[in-house]
Amino acid sequence: MPDQDLLARDHPPTDGSSFVGRKREMAEVRRLLPRTRLLTLTGPGGVGKTRLALRAARAVRGWFPDGVEVVELATLEEGGLLGPAVAAALGLRQGDRQIIPLLADYLADKRTLLVLDNCEHLLQACADLVNGLLRAAPRLCVMTTSRHRLGLTGEQVLAIPSLAVADEHDPVREIARCEAVRLFSDRAATVNPGFTVNAANAPTIARISGRLDGIPLAIELAAARLRTTPIDQLLRELDDRITALTGGNTTALPRHQTLRATMDWSHDLCSPAEQHLWARLATFPGGVDLETAEEICAVGDIATEDVFELCAGLVDKSVLTAERTGTGTRYRMLDSIRAYGREHLDGAEERRLLERYCAYYRALAQRCRIDRMNADQLDRFRVLRAELPNLRTAIEGCYGRPASAPAGLEIATSMWGFWLLAGALSEGRHWLERGLDLVPAPGDTRITALWVDALLALYQREIPGALARIDECRRLADAAGDTTASAFATMVSGIAALSTGDGRRGLALMKEARDRHWAAGDLDAVGLNLYLASMFCVSEDPNLAAALGEELVALCDARDAPLFRAYALFAIGIASWKQGDWRQAEAMMRQVSAPWTVIEDRWGLAQFLEVLAWTAGVRGAQERAARLLGAADRVWQEIGFSPTQLPYHVASHQRCEKRAQEALGARAFSAAFHGGARLALAAAVADALRED
Repeated sequence: MPDQDLLARDHPPTDGSSFVGRKREMAEVRRLLPRTRLLTLTGPGGVGKTRLALRAARAVRGWFPDGVEVVELATLEEGGLLGPAVAAALGLRQGDRQIIPLLADYLADKRTLLVLDNCEHLLQACADLVNGLLRAAPRLCVMTTSRHRLGLTGEQVLAIPSLAVADEHDPVREIARCEAVRLFSDRAATVNPGFTVNAANAPTIARISGRLDGIPLAIELAAARLRTTPIDQLLRELDDRITALTGGNTTALPRHQTLRATMDWSHDLCSPAEQHLWARLATFPGGVDLETAEEICAVGDIATEDVFELCAGLVDKSVLTAERTGTGTRYRMLDSIRAYGREHLDGAEERRLLERYCAYYRALAQRCRIDRMNADQLDRFRVLRAELPNLRTAIEGCYGRPASAPAGLEIATSMWGFWLLAGALSEGRHWLERGLDLVPAPGDTRITALWVDALLALYQREIPGALARIDECRRLADAAGDTTASAFATMVSGIAALSTGDGRRGLALMKEARDRHWAAGDLDAVGLNLYLASMFCVSEDPNLAAALGEELVALCDARDAPLFRAYALFAIGIASWKQGDWRQAEAMMRQVSAPWTVIEDRWGLAQFLEVLAWTAGVRGAQERAARLLGAADRVWQEIGFSPTQLPYHVASHQRCEKRAQEALGARAFSAAFHGGARLALAAAVADALRED
C-alpha cells in the first residue's frame, strides 16, 4: 500500500483551508471511476477542479492497491517533459530505458490511479501519453483535470459546475446550507474569527454568492475582504463593479468574466506596490520563499525591507497562500491567479525581471551543486528538488534569448548531479541537448556540457552518442588548453570503455584522469572518479574496489561529505561481500540507508535491501531474506531495473533466492516474498534495519 500521507506530501493543497460542498460531484466521481478507465474533470478556471480531484483521489485510495499518484502539470511548459514528470511521481529511475516503455512496463500489471492535474496547456501530449498507458496497462485508471476534454475513446467527462447559490429570500437555514454560502462563511471565518451566517447577514451573503455565480475562487477572493471591509460595503462594491461591466444588465456577465471581474476587483484593492509584487511573483511556478522574493522582486518601487509586509498583504487578500515548510514559509499562487498576474507585466519590466530571475537561479544552481564534496550535500539536493519548477522556467527563459542561452546551458550543466540522483536523465538530457544546439560556439560552457551530456548518455546506454560528445569535448578542451575538461573527458572515456567490457583500458583511463585531478587539486572530481571506478571494478577486482572505496571514505571524512561517503561505504560493502566478509558488508549497508532515505534514492535503497537479503540468507534467516528480496523487488520494478542486470549483483541474488526457496518451500517463500513486496519503501527500510 502507498504511504498514507502520499497525496498530502507530494501534492499539497494550495492552502490549509477546509473542503466545502461538492457532495454530488464526489458521488458522481465515485460512481464513474469503477465504470471507466479515463475520467476527465472539466470546467473553467477557478471552479475547483484540482481540489475536487485531490479530495476524490483520497476518498477512493482504498480501491487502488498499487497506489494513487498525482502529477501536477501546471509548472510544465513543454510536452516533452510530461513523461519524465510522470516517472518522477511514480518514483521511477529511468536508467537506460526509454521513458514511455518504462512507464508502460511498470504500470502493466498494477491497479493504480494516476491523476494528471491541469492538462489544458499540454493537451495533445497528455492525450498521447494517456492513450499509450491505458493500452499497455489494462488495470490502470486515469483521472485528469482540464478546461478541455482529452478527446480519447472511452473518456468519461464530468463537467464541474459552480457551487449552488442561494436566493436571498430563502429562510436563513436554507441559505446557510447552500454550498456557495458555506464556502463564503468558512473562508470569512478565517479572516474574521467568529463569523457566522445569521438572520442579519444571510440575505447579503446570498446576494454576494449569487453575484459571483458560485465560482469558488471568486468567493474566496471576496471573503478575504472581510478582514477590513464590512459585509454590506463588500456587497455594494461588488454590485458597483459588476453593474459597470454589464451596463446595468447583471445577468449578462459570462462566468469566466465574473472571475475576471473579481480578480480585477482584488487587483484594484491592492496598493500599487502589492500589484507590482503580484505580477512579479507570478513568474514563480514553484512558489517562492521570502529571501528569493526579496532578491529578485525588490526593484524600482519595491524596497527589500517592504517585501515581507507586501507578501502578508497579498496573503490577506487570498492572492498568495503561505505554506509552512521545514525551512520556513513558501508563498504560492493558484494557477489562475498566477496567469492573471503575469498579464500585468509589461514587456520591458518582464525582460528586466527575467534577467534578474535567470541570474538568481544560475547562481543557485552553481551554489547547490551536489557533485561538490560539502557537508550540506543533502540540503542542496532538497533545495534543487523544491526549486525545480522555477529552475525550469529560468532555463527556458535563457533559451528564449540568444544572448542568454549560454547561461541556461550552465544551469542545466550545473544540475547534472541532481539529474543523475533524481533519476531524471531524460529531463537533464532534454535541457542539455537543447542548450548544446543553441550554443554551438566553442567555449567553457559548451566544453563542460559535452562531457556532462556524455556521462548521462552512458547511464542511458547510448554509447555512440556519448562517444561523439566525448570526442568533441576532448578536441575542444585540447584546443583551448582546458586541462580540467580534458581530464573529465578522459574519465568519461574510461566509463565508456568499462561499459563496453574493456575493463583494463577503462580502469587505466580512469586512473589517468584521477591522477590529473589530484595534480590539479580538484578533490570533487577525484571523489566522483573513485566512486565510479570502485563500482565498475568490484566484480573483477574486489580488493581494488575496497581500496578505492577506503580512499574515498578518507576524502569524505576530511571534507564532511555525507552523500559521497554513503556511496563510498556502499562500494566497500559490495567489495566486502565479494571478499566473503558478510558481516562487514552488512555493517556498511546499515550506514548508507540514512542519507539515501533523505533524498529518496531508490536506486541506492533497492541495492541496500538486496544486499541485506543476502546477509540474512547467509545467517540462516531465510524468511527474512525472502521478505527483503520481495521488498527489493518492488523497488527494482519501480525504477525499471533488475538485480540480474548488475554484474556485481546477479550471482548473489540468484544464490540467495535459491537458498531461501529450498529452505522455506515454495508456498512459505512466496508468502514472505509478497509480504515484503507489499511494504511501502519507508517500512521496508525500517524492517531491513531491524535486528533479528
